[in-house]
Amino acid sequence: MFNFKKLAALTAVALTTTLGLAACTFGDATPNEVTVVTHDSAVFTDEVIAEFKKQTGITIKQIKAGDVGAMTNKLVLTRDNPIGDLVYGIDNTFSPIAIDSELIDGALEPVDFGDVCLNYDKAWFANNEQVPPTSIADLTKQQFKGLTVITNPNTSSPGMAFLAATVSMFGSNGWEQYWRALKANDVKISGSWEDAYFTDFSGSTGKGAYPIVLSYSSSPAFEVRDSGDFAGESQTASVLDGCFRQTEYVGVLNHAKNPDAAKTLALFLLNDPFQSTIADTMYMYPILSSVELPKSWQEFAPIAKNTFGDQLDISANRSAWLSKWSEIIDVN
Repeated sequence: MFNFKKLAALTAVALTTTLGLAACTFGDATPNEVTVVTHDSAVFTDEVIAEFKKQTGITIKQIKAGDVGAMTNKLVLTRDNPIGDLVYGIDNTFSPIAIDSELIDGALEPVDFGDVCLNYDKAWFANNEQVPPTSIADLTKQQFKGLTVITNPNTSSPGMAFLAATVSMFGSNGWEQYWRALKANDVKISGSWEDAYFTDFSGSTGKGAYPIVLSYSSSPAFEVRDSGDFAGESQTASVLDGCFRQTEYVGVLNHAKNPDAAKTLALFLLNDPFQSTIADTMYMYPILSSVELPKSWQEFAPIAKNTFGDQLDISANRSAWLSKWSEIIDVN
């Protein structure tokens, strides 16, 4: 069983990598190569790669395996002959599946966190002279009919986080009614966070048709622009009532072909310089508290004071929640 804290205490490890972004067939292992399976939003910067390579000769190959749900499902299906050596980005909505399926050699270690919250397009609401929502409870009101895009909890970790938040906020007797009302109010269900945010959302680069999107409290920090109605400030804002505290993990896969290199890489990801890149590249807060955050985060990336759903037993309730959700929403 691999213990990150014990390894960190026993040894100072030299680490190096170069990154192959293209997905590849996971064939025979070599001592100087490690394959990391990630969700589609995971980013390893050139600077981090250069520092990694400076210290050792290990080559990293990155396999982007879809959203967190799709990635976890692929790892379950290939657990006896895994497609990689370690995984980056399984979160607390899907980690129970990884644990129950015995995917991980040792423990999953927290690597970053963020609050899954609604975001809204400030310009859209200003131009339409409409007051934006202040809570997830507002989405069922008539004035927000047809304005919201969220993600499918069967495949998307933000989607599962939002579902858990609604169960927590509205209770066992109220969450199903909330979702029926949400469906009646013409909510759009997207397959992934990337599609919802970058294609459907009007406040992002995709300039879609929906001014309300399920994203993160940190997302507005990335929408500060030099021109437009809100020049010099964020074009979007977060709704902080009804957020879910999401934690992402890194872990070595059972039956990894190169477990030693996987342990070395995993330890590297829990420290600088990698931790210092997370905020700018992945919309998440680094787990390392000593990391200095970008200045824009102080104003535009607030952490929710209260979160919902992350305290629930997702593992025990997942199947029942998803079954009822699918019945209500009727998404194939």
